[in-house]
Amino acid sequence: MSLPQPDLAVLRKAQRGDERAFAIILRTYETPVYNYVLRLTNGDRALAEDLTQEVFLRVFQGLPRFSLRCKFTTWLFRIATHTALNALRDGKRERAQESLDAVSGDLPARQIPDGRPSVEQSMVFQVRLDEVRRAVAALPAKQRAAVLMHKYEAMEYSQIASSLDCSESAVKSLLFRAYETLRARLAHIA
Repeated sequence: MSLPQPDLAVLRKAQRGDERAFAIILRTYETPVYNYVLRLTNGDRALAEDLTQEVFLRVFQGLPRFSLRCKFTTWLFRIATHTALNALRDGKRERAQESLDAVSGDLPARQIPDGRPSVEQSMVFQVRLDEVRRAVAALPAKQRAAVLMHKYEAMEYSQIASSLDCSESAVKSLLFRAYETLRARLAHIA
């Protein structure tokens, strides 16, 4: 499912500094951006929250220059991608994790119930889910971003290409290599 584009009137109002219009944009896209950044940062909630705030600050600052001829979600996810990848490259993730560990100690991984009645089935599901997450997290940053936008955000190749500042053929190549790597790493699960 693809994200809806904001109403043109709302975008125009937000560009002129209308706080209520920007609040509509924030309410609509905050959760998808947070979820995307959370996956991109390998589940680091504190960092994902910080980066999501930073993304929307950049969106707010950049809205007056945003061309209404462009697709808003592509522009938004380009900002989210660059913000998250820059943070990971600059080591913010490790610093944020160290401070989180210092405050809260090592918390157990989040358990996601799958609705199955058997405890054994639930444990097997969780182990497989963790393996998939680790495999995705181990991908190179650009491949990981492409996979997350493609599979989790249901973005088209053109949107992903625009977000990653590359061609559609480069996106297809990134996704092909990523899925081949994931297929090899996760072959034992099938």
